[in-house]
Amino acid sequence: MSDMLEGLELIKRGTEEIIQLSELEEKLKSGKKLRVKAGFDPTAPDIHVGHTVLINKMRQFQMMGHEVIFLIGDFTGRIGDPTGKNVTRKALTEEEVMANAETYKQQIFKILDPELTEIRFNSEWCNKLSPSDMIQLMAKYTVARMLERDDFDKRYKSGQPIAIHEFLYPLMQGYDSVALKSDIELGGTDQKFNLLVGRDLQKAYGQSPQQILTMPLLEGLDGVQKMSKSLNNYIGINDAPDDMFGKIMSISDELMWRYFELLSFRAGSEIEQFKAEVAAGKNPRDIKFELCKEIVSRFHDEQAAEKAQQNFIARFQKGAMPDDIVEISLAANDDGGLPLANVLKEAQLVSSTSEAMRMVKQGAVKIDAEKVSDPRQSILKGTQAIFQVGKRKFAKIKII
Repeated sequence: MSDMLEGLELIKRGTEEIIQLSELEEKLKSGKKLRVKAGFDPTAPDIHVGHTVLINKMRQFQMMGHEVIFLIGDFTGRIGDPTGKNVTRKALTEEEVMANAETYKQQIFKILDPELTEIRFNSEWCNKLSPSDMIQLMAKYTVARMLERDDFDKRYKSGQPIAIHEFLYPLMQGYDSVALKSDIELGGTDQKFNLLVGRDLQKAYGQSPQQILTMPLLEGLDGVQKMSKSLNNYIGINDAPDDMFGKIMSISDELMWRYFELLSFRAGSEIEQFKAEVAAGKNPRDIKFELCKEIVSRFHDEQAAEKAQQNFIARFQKGAMPDDIVEISLAANDDGGLPLANVLKEAQLVSSTSEAMRMVKQGAVKIDAEKVSDPRQSILKGTQAIFQVGKRKFAKIKII
C-alpha cells in the first residue's frame, strides 16, 4: 500500500489536473499493469525539452512497471490539429509526417526505456475505417459538444471558417484511446478537450474510460510564450552541449524554478533547499549551473555537462561578466523585430543609435559573446540573449 501511495505522489508531481483522481487511485491499487498512452503529431522533426515534460512522466510510469505507448499521430498529423489556432491549420504531406516520425523514434529513447516502450502509429487503425465506420464514429459526438471547445467557439462567434475535417481531429484522437484500450492518457493542458473526447468515446464503445493527466506547457526561453520551434524560444534535446547549457543559463532566475519543477528529476525537498539557499543570499547563477548540468547530462553525459560549464565560464565570466546583470524586456515592432541599434539604446547600453552604430563598427558590441557587425540587423521577437557594449556594459535582454 505504501508503494502505491509513493507511486501516486510521484505521478501527481508537476501535473496540472487529474481526471478522475479517485479512479486513478483504484486502478493503481488493483495492481494491474496499466496501459499509459501519449500521442505526438510529428509536425516538426525535433523534440524540445518542452515535449519532455510529458515524456518524463511516461518514464515514471515505466519505472512503476506499467506499459507505455508512444503514439505517433501519422494519420491525425495529416489532418492538422486545430488546437489553439484561429485559422485552419495547414495539413502535412504523408512524406513530411513520416520523415518527422523517424526522427521522433530516434530521440525519445534518450528518456524512455526502448525495451519497455511500445511505439504505435495511428494510421494502423484509422486507415482501416470504412466510410460506414467513420459515419458511426461521427454519430457518437455532436456539433454542440464540438463548439464547446474554446478555439472552435471563438472562430464560430467571430464568423471565421471552420472546416468540417477539423471536427475529425479530436474524434480521431479520441478513437486512438478506443483502439489502444488505454487506461491513462497524458497530454498538455491545451489538449484537455481532445483527451476528454477519448474518455467519452471509450464509454460509447463499452470500454472503461481512461484517466487523464494534463501537464503544464513549459514556457520557452522568453519566459512568456510556450516553448516552440516556430518561435525560436526552444531547447532541442539534440542541441550540442554548449548550446543547451548556454540556452538554459539565459533564462531568468524566476523561470529557473519552473524548469526545476517540470524538468528536473531531483526530489522536491532538494529543490526547496536550493530556494532557501538563494533566499539566504546564494547567487542564483550557481543553482542554475546545477540545472544546466542535470539537463545536459541527461541528453549527453556528465563529462559533456562539465565541459559545457567550463566553456560557459571561460566564454562569459572570467573577469568579464558581472554577477548582477540587469534583465530587460523590450517590445518588438509590428514587423516582429527591433533593430540592434534601438535595442542597445533602449537598454541604455549606449546614449544614442548613432553611438550604437559607432560601437558596432569598432567591434565593441557582442551578443552572447559573439561580435556583431551590422547595427541594422533585426533582433527578432522571442530572442533572449546577453548584450555587451565595451568591457563593462552588459544586459540580459529579451524581445517580447
